[in-house]
Amino acid sequence: MIRAMLDVVELRAFYDTALGGVARRLVSRLVRARWQDHAGLRVLGLGYATPYLDGFREKAQRVLAFMPATQGVVHWPLDGRSASALVEPSMTPLPDASMDRILIVHALETDEHPHDLLEEVWRILAPGGRVLIVAPSRTGLWARVDTTPFGQGHPYSRGQLQQLLQAAQFLPLYWDEALYVPPFQRASLLRSAPAFERIAGRFSLPGGGVHIVEATKQLYRPVMRRAVRRLPIELEPAMEPAGAEAGLEGIS
Repeated sequence: MIRAMLDVVELRAFYDTALGGVARRLVSRLVRARWQDHAGLRVLGLGYATPYLDGFREKAQRVLAFMPATQGVVHWPLDGRSASALVEPSMTPLPDASMDRILIVHALETDEHPHDLLEEVWRILAPGGRVLIVAPSRTGLWARVDTTPFGQGHPYSRGQLQQLLQAAQFLPLYWDEALYVPPFQRASLLRSAPAFERIAGRFSLPGGGVHIVEATKQLYRPVMRRAVRRLPIELEPAMEPAGAEAGLEGIS
């Protein structure tokens, strides 16, 4: 299935708007809460994750930003040496088990082969590492309005994400939702965005704009034992070679 893909210029422009800034703050709050203890770890952002990576640069051992070739790439961070690269998400230039934390934003919903992407994430994630996925929710308003990046591509239900993760040998550990505020550039709505999130979080309401799911890799694939169907075998008598009786009579 062909999925809509915003280019990096449009993504950067969205996060420069007031609505984009609100989205970044609300999602970042949950991401940072999950990964408070990241000192000395190797962190990778996959997709367009740079708006959410700055908070990790001070304590993490290394922070990289990989952006899909179909999307384009921007220099990041703005200060210092670039840590961003243009890659094919299912074939990243990283060794096995080389990353401790992988944040996926604006990638899973627009990738034509999301299972291949997650299999690559499994390969480069270290044992005990965590992946955190931010993906549009099918039940949220953000997926129905195509004026934001979260309205592009394929939105997911929780069940679909669960199946996708399990098929790629990931074990989900944490689920949450964010972006309950309607995705419109209205000052009154944007000012009330924190209140939307507090009320929804307090009562665990459904209908957020994005799913936020954290998972860890399963090191051993389950072995499925298939029942072997045994067919009855009928034994037939072996045929004697021609002239066998005559030969025996001659011996006697």
